[in-house]
Amino acid sequence: MYIAYIILGIILLVVVILVLSFLSVWLKAMSSGAPVSMSNLIYMRYLRKLPYSLIVDARIMAVKAGIDLSVNELETHFMAGGDIIQTVQAIINAQKAGIELEWNKACAIDLATKGTNKSVLEAVRTSINPKVIDCPNPESGKATIDGVAKDGIQVKARARVTVRSNLEHYVGSAQEETIIARVGEGIVTTIGSSDTYKWVLENPDSISKNVLNRGLDTGTAFEIISIDIADVDVGDNIGAKLQEHQAVANKNMAQAQAEIRRAAAVALEQEMKAKVEEMQAKVVEAEAQVPLAFAEALRTGKLGAMDYYRLQNIEADTKMRTNIAKPEDQGSSGEHHVE
Repeated sequence: MYIAYIILGIILLVVVILVLSFLSVWLKAMSSGAPVSMSNLIYMRYLRKLPYSLIVDARIMAVKAGIDLSVNELETHFMAGGDIIQTVQAIINAQKAGIELEWNKACAIDLATKGTNKSVLEAVRTSINPKVIDCPNPESGKATIDGVAKDGIQVKARARVTVRSNLEHYVGSAQEETIIARVGEGIVTTIGSSDTYKWVLENPDSISKNVLNRGLDTGTAFEIISIDIADVDVGDNIGAKLQEHQAVANKNMAQAQAEIRRAAAVALEQEMKAKVEEMQAKVVEAEAQVPLAFAEALRTGKLGAMDYYRLQNIEADTKMRTNIAKPEDQGSSGEHHVE
């Protein structure tokens, strides 16, 4: 009997300790109108290893705002990696602003923004109070979006885009970076289709109208409310620079072609010189055959000795006449040769 009483006492003591450890949380839930059974608290603490106090606080917050959330729904979202406090706060803010946001949708947005610098609470607040996005993003290192009109003049623009969150299409949709990229593309296209930069400077609102009519918020997590051109300025004369670069390129091409022609002419000149040398060699070879021919003619009797002497006299006379016909600076040497 004593052993049974001791065991019973130990069991009662453990139960009392357990009750006392959960008593404050249980009383807080009861007094707040969001009761949670003691057994459920014990299961959360020892079996499911969940922060029961945090879950109870989230349930109290929801019940106080008139949102009926069960402990099971809160546990499920927490175990999925969600932030139950921010999710409940987001639903409360949406409810106060008259925006319908269900628990499952809020959980999906919270999980979609996990690991980013966004949150479900920020998404709801942006839906209530629209935010302004600078285009281009100052963090990108660019201060303006540059486009070139048809007259070749560069136009620099800076825009501010006012957006609000589209909670219905927030999950799986593009974020702010896509909005910035699309707006930048629209601005460049509008400037490029302008006949002159003066028209862009005179009608900056036409840029925002054209860009806004393109439906740039399709497939994104935001709804574009307005696009305002904050600044428009004139940049460089891109057309003139391109013409200058083209002229330099044409000049270099012409120089290259001239160099090719010069090299071809030099090669042709060298080829002609080689041909002249070849012909001179043939002439020398032919001249070398003349004495042999004379010798053969003398030997065979076809040419007599007197005939040969007459040829020699004629050749000497021809050389003398040639020397006499030369200019004075060469004639003196010719006369001396005659003497």
